Amino acid sequence: MTSALKTPAAENTALTLAAVDLGSNSFHMIVVQVEGGQQRIVDRLKESVRLAGGLNPDGSLDSATRERALACLSRFGQRLAQLPALQVRVVGTNTLRQARQAADFLAQAEAALGHPIEIIYGAEEARLIYAGVCEDLGDTHEQRLVVDIGGGSTELVIGQGHHTRHVESVALGAVTFTREFFGDGKISKSRWQAAVMAARVVLEPLAYTYRQAGWTHAIGASGSIKSILRATGVEDPMGVITPDALKDLARQVRKTGQIQKLSLPGLADDRQAIFAGGLAVLVAVFESLGVERMSVSDKALREGVISDLLDRLAAHDSRDDGVEEAAERFHVDMAHGMRVAATAERLWASDRPENAADESAADHAMRQTLGWAGMLHEIGLAIAHRGYHKHGAYLLAHADLRGFSQADQHRLSLLVRLHRGRLRTELLDDVPELWRARLLRAALMLRLAVILHRARNPANRPQARVAIAQSRIVLTLDAEWLADRPLARADLDAEVARLAKAGFELSVETFAEAEPPETTG
Repeated sequence: MTSALKTPAAENTALTLAAVDLGSNSFHMIVVQVEGGQQRIVDRLKESVRLAGGLNPDGSLDSATRERALACLSRFGQRLAQLPALQVRVVGTNTLRQARQAADFLAQAEAALGHPIEIIYGAEEARLIYAGVCEDLGDTHEQRLVVDIGGGSTELVIGQGHHTRHVESVALGAVTFTREFFGDGKISKSRWQAAVMAARVVLEPLAYTYRQAGWTHAIGASGSIKSILRATGVEDPMGVITPDALKDLARQVRKTGQIQKLSLPGLADDRQAIFAGGLAVLVAVFESLGVERMSVSDKALREGVISDLLDRLAAHDSRDDGVEEAAERFHVDMAHGMRVAATAERLWASDRPENAADESAADHAMRQTLGWAGMLHEIGLAIAHRGYHKHGAYLLAHADLRGFSQADQHRLSLLVRLHRGRLRTELLDDVPELWRARLLRAALMLRLAVILHRARNPANRPQARVAIAQSRIVLTLDAEWLADRPLARADLDAEVARLAKAGFELSVETFAEAEPPETTG
């Protein structure tokens, strides 16, 4: 539906991409050079920030953690300063998902990095982790179980080849479990058993499904699992973790009795403080799912982000797949939605001066979102016709949509909410300034496109353009087309009245067939 962004490098020119993973324990950055279809890591940075350890009960971050995080991001930002925005993607995971009062921190973090931060849902984090691990495994069609234990959550994915079948993100993390069960640094047998049992309780709802699906290869990712492999005495990074090795390791940890006295092979200082919590979670995973052996991958979320970023630059955006999956799940009339989307995007393109500069990244992103909103504007009909735009907005705000960040989904949800009925501009008050005017403009285009396709005639392709100047909107239509559709004219008259209540003046003008509207894009 939407055209791809122009990649900043030709096919035979090296392209530099960067991915930043703001995890609950550590912040990671990789810089990758892509040339001739091959990827080469040219820089890798990691700092232990312990974001989850600084999360207060009210959802705020304590001052020491904020300062530590911002100092790290400032250093990362220096490395990213020379890279264009389209070649960098920054994702935040569990702790930033949980942080309810972190708007000011996020603003400071984005300023330090020089790039926007996308907070991704757990299912999207799991999908990207799986994509990263697949970079290590080649294009085989075996069924795989991938487990990643982070600081605040654990992602579990069963997939075949590059396609995921079962995706879960659960609230089990090395930092959070260490703090909850071993917060004073002491490890007793009763505390250990309580930690493993608590993790098994969380895993129980998915255990049966995962056991029934099965796998031929179990792979662990992330620093926690890599540190556990080393602590079992296996020096080979391609080695495996077994249930017996985990039992022996758990026995050693309990026998030591204190986190500060842990002395295990290859256990780094930054891992020692959270090792017990991560180990308890992995033991519970093995016991709940019946894992018999697990190899360890050096790839994880950040490699998956690079893979996804490459797909976006190559015009294969995973969010397109997410929209199609949502349309199928909620029985959306996709043919009608695509007609509305096409008209909405043409209206958006028509409201640009002929001599306008190339489309900015934000404008491109908004036009994409407008297209997706057009396709899914009727998704709320799966619940009820009355107020279906409100139902649709709720579904899109809370569903797991492949490829979408929380901010992506919020913008999509707002467009569907505003596409009919009273234009409630106050819903945009909390939207960041970068997006507010763009969202309002897109909402106006979508409202008009929906009206122009109200008859649901597949042959209908209205010739139209829009010009918006502050609060004045001029819609120009083919005179003959409008004359043949008195109901559309009545709908537009009603829209004039609705928009007037929101402070907009909509006027409808016509042109003769010999004077087709000029559009750009």
